[in-house]
Amino acid sequence: MPAEVRLLDLDAIAKLTMSEFICGFSGSAGTAVITTEKAALATDGRYFNQASKQLDSNWHLLKQGLEDVPTWQEWTAEQSEGDKTVGVDPTVITAAEARKLTEKIQKKGGNTLVGISTNLVDQVWGSARPARPNEKVSVLDLKFAGKKFEEKIEDLRKELDKKKSAGLILSMLDEIAWLYNLRGRDIPYNPVFFSYAAITPTIATLYVDVKKLDDDVIPQLGDDVQIRPYDAIFKDSQAFGESLEMKAPAEGKPARPTKKFWISNKASWALNLDLGGEEKVEEVRSPICDAKAIKNDTELEGMRACHIRDGASLIEYFAWLEEELIVKGAELDEVQAADKLEEIRSKKEHFVGLSFDTISSTGANAAVIHYKPERDNCSVIDPKAIYLCDSGGQYLDGTTDTTRTLHFGEPSELERKAYTLVLKGVIALDTVVFPKGTSGFALDAFARQFLWQEGLDYRHGTGHGVGSYLNVHEGPIGVGQRVQYSEVPLSAGNVISDEPGYYEDGNFGIRIENVIMGRQAETNHKFGDKPWLGFEHVTMVPMCRKLVDGKLLSQEERAWLNDYHKEVYEKTKGFFEGDEKTLRWLERETQPIHMVELALS
Repeated sequence: MPAEVRLLDLDAIAKLTMSEFICGFSGSAGTAVITTEKAALATDGRYFNQASKQLDSNWHLLKQGLEDVPTWQEWTAEQSEGDKTVGVDPTVITAAEARKLTEKIQKKGGNTLVGISTNLVDQVWGSARPARPNEKVSVLDLKFAGKKFEEKIEDLRKELDKKKSAGLILSMLDEIAWLYNLRGRDIPYNPVFFSYAAITPTIATLYVDVKKLDDDVIPQLGDDVQIRPYDAIFKDSQAFGESLEMKAPAEGKPARPTKKFWISNKASWALNLDLGGEEKVEEVRSPICDAKAIKNDTELEGMRACHIRDGASLIEYFAWLEEELIVKGAELDEVQAADKLEEIRSKKEHFVGLSFDTISSTGANAAVIHYKPERDNCSVIDPKAIYLCDSGGQYLDGTTDTTRTLHFGEPSELERKAYTLVLKGVIALDTVVFPKGTSGFALDAFARQFLWQEGLDYRHGTGHGVGSYLNVHEGPIGVGQRVQYSEVPLSAGNVISDEPGYYEDGNFGIRIENVIMGRQAETNHKFGDKPWLGFEHVTMVPMCRKLVDGKLLSQEERAWLNDYHKEVYEKTKGFFEGDEKTLRWLERETQPIHMVELALS
């Protein structure tokens, strides 16, 4: 029973809250396994603290990635010993995962893995299960999308023809929204809608509840796109599979199709089976996923613009928060502060909503990587402790994700050192130059190197892809130690986060996050006649000067920080005409760090 956002089709999304219902864990990455005698939840390092607090004594926590801790697949296989059968809802697991799990089960002496058409947790949940969302779907104007949907479909068909594919069946909601230049509100913080899509050389189909569509959607799609009921996808998939032309069989061998249908390697096992299984399906990294990750010029310009507006919101918020806590001595809890930030953001042009739950965390809570403060059950912000704020907005012209760590009192030497080591990592990734073909896996150590030199590290990736008014976490690219980050090289036009951190359980946490965009880099030489790439940062929020130990920065790093702060000031000051409080805060936080100042400190 995976609780993993990556599948992003209706059936998988519906299961996300299922994990919380059955075990109490509300994180977005984890897998629950239940036997007649035991129950286990597996999750990664981002959620160790959260899961430890949310699980009761019935559950065993499998901390994935730690030495001597089995993966959830290994643990499941161990429970199957003695010819036992393992069941799974085929809509929440990929075909590749099903094959691997079956192999592990049988190696351990289990029987096999079977798909269960009726989810057992659904039966327990019954009528209390939340109803399917039914929000409206709207057209994303071309001035924000930058490319007509007809051109995107034409590009896709060229790729299908080149690879001799019968067609592509899409289940990833952000890919469907991007392909058709549509956006929805069915999933909190993600402007997507429950749907499937099928593209063949002659037909483009969108499977969606037609009652959800705004009046302008059908005229926009016109005669180029067929609209079919959402639930028709599985019956149509069976028909797609049966329609494939078959090769005349060789003697003693079964007939084979001349072409296969493509599905994403992240699509559900259920969809794979309905199309006819491995003989009629080729699992690929979706070409839509790759195309979507390379932003066009309009999308890149939108990202620059929305991050300036969003940065101004954060600057106003931090100035307000400091005055409330220090000058007025107000008592504010983490949710009250987050509410104020959302109120400020909501006044900015093209604002649609938040891009994820704001992580507003004080003191020890900041050490919980994906901490989520709960209304009426969260901490009061301590002005004498670290405050970490990780937040973002959805705008018609882009998606933002920014983390800043602040201190309103007197930070300890350890806090200043840790913050500065993290900052050095941010700068290192921001300024790296690398040859085309380099992956985010190869760049990860640039951000960790200064922490590693002190024997320190963090248990999360360094960067994730960011959508353009789409999901704030977007594949297939990223920077980190996950194997999949080695599979896709970074490209000009990619938009990713740059967010190293450091966390001391029970004490404090530090993370700094900028959004950066891949671009061509000018170099003195062109070894191997390859293009060289670098990054452009678009986040416009000052670092916390009080937490920066300038003596730990090199001359080049100090120059980067001073230049960055000058850029932040110039691009955001215009938002604060008549707001002397915020402008004074901005001026103070963007003052350059000078050598004289360091000598006296």
